[in-house]
Amino acid sequence: MSLAAPVRRPVLADLIARPTGRARAFALDAALVVTGAAFVAALAQLEVPLWPVPVTGQTLGVVVVGAALGARRGAAALTTYLLAGLAGLPVFAGFTGSIAAVAKPSFGFIIGFIVAAFVAGWFAERAWDRRPVLAFAGFVLASAIPFVFGIPYMAFILNVVGGGTFGVSEILAFGLWPFVVGGLVKAAIAALLIPAAWAAVRAVDRTKKR
Repeated sequence: MSLAAPVRRPVLADLIARPTGRARAFALDAALVVTGAAFVAALAQLEVPLWPVPVTGQTLGVVVVGAALGARRGAAALTTYLLAGLAGLPVFAGFTGSIAAVAKPSFGFIIGFIVAAFVAGWFAERAWDRRPVLAFAGFVLASAIPFVFGIPYMAFILNVVGGGTFGVSEILAFGLWPFVVGGLVKAAIAALLIPAAWAAVRAVDRTKKR
């Protein structure tokens, strides 16, 4: 039985022709990373009325960027997004951004976005993003990761920093249960968009070969 690691498959960003020379290739990757960060920043300002609470397009942007750029570039894009917000650029939800964001109960979710993008990219590099069912499974998992970081961070800010006495059930009521439906919807949207992009790529390739 072979224990070799799975072969990395191309992601959508890999379809862009790579320039010759390390400097130009690095510049392309940097441009993709910055574009990914800007895409998440734009979707963070999009608020959709959904039961039981309105949701932003932030997590959708995280998953799409991770899948389109791949694990490393996706994580780099979300790291850039986080640093841009801490530097004061209005990239977080509600056109906000400052170093003071670290004191907000929701900041842990932004930290989790980095890992979520990496995981979405990892699944894309195993070609899970080319079939809607597999893409949905991978994107649901990626969408759950921000909660792994966000819930403990929220509890820390509210109880340790803020001096609150919120229990586990209350923290989950604040930071998890209201967002489950929205998370599933956004994972489903990403699981339609990315495979559709691959289908378009394959259609173009078939046209060129005729």
